[in-house]
Amino acid sequence: MKKSYVYFLTNKNNTVIYIGVTSDIEKRILQHKTKVFKGFTSKYNCNKLVYLEKFDSINEAIIREKQLKSGNRKRKEGLINVSNSEWIDLSKDWVFHTN
Repeated sequence: MKKSYVYFLTNKNNTVIYIGVTSDIEKRILQHKTKVFKGFTSKYNCNKLVYLEKFDSINEAIIREKQLKSGNRKRKEGLINVSNSEWIDLSKDWVFHTN
């Protein structure tokens, strides 16, 4: 079964938090980094992956995404700080492949 992910992106100053869901995390992060789609993340330069949760189904991931989006910023920051207190880009060591 294909895994799904909920992820948080931020900008270089950590002033904006974007929450997304995908079933292909590497492809989706590459799309954010290269600004393939014009929208919130490209407008606010959100391309630093700072938080990630993995799920067995896309439905579980969507439920969690909605739950996280309904929370306040302090709660989101708390989740990031527990697993990534330095707010480093978790994708920095990934090798992105373009086809």
